[in-house]
Amino acid sequence: MQKTYYPKGDRAPSRWVLVDADGQNLGRLATRVAVALMGKARPDYTPGVDLGDCVIVINAKKVAVTGKRMEDKVYYRASGYPGGLKAIPMKVQLAKHPERVLESAVRGMLPKNRQRRRLMGRLHIYAGPDHPHVAQKPVPLSA
Repeated sequence: MQKTYYPKGDRAPSRWVLVDADGQNLGRLATRVAVALMGKARPDYTPGVDLGDCVIVINAKKVAVTGKRMEDKVYYRASGYPGGLKAIPMKVQLAKHPERVLESAVRGMLPKNRQRRRLMGRLHIYAGPDHPHVAQKPVPLSA
């Protein structure tokens, strides 16, 4: 009788991948990043095992959106106090904190369970072209 192969998460080599967001569509970029974080592109993907990559995204301020989303989309956050709901349009959020725009898009594409916090910890987003992860020798994310 042949046994089923079940990958061990601690033995799987995790790589660092680099993604340049310059001119890329927000949703399509977030999908590629979420798939890389979960490890779904790997041939030995198993839902309960951590086989994903660490992802570095640069040039987050240059991400592209289509239609009237720049004016219509609103990000909400709450302070927890009565009347403490803050509404920030996408145009303002992209100007002040461009990494939060992509982080919100990727967070919505990850599983809604305990894995999400661990996966988001492996996502590093930077507004400009520089990042401090040169020592990890990141490779470009292939399509």
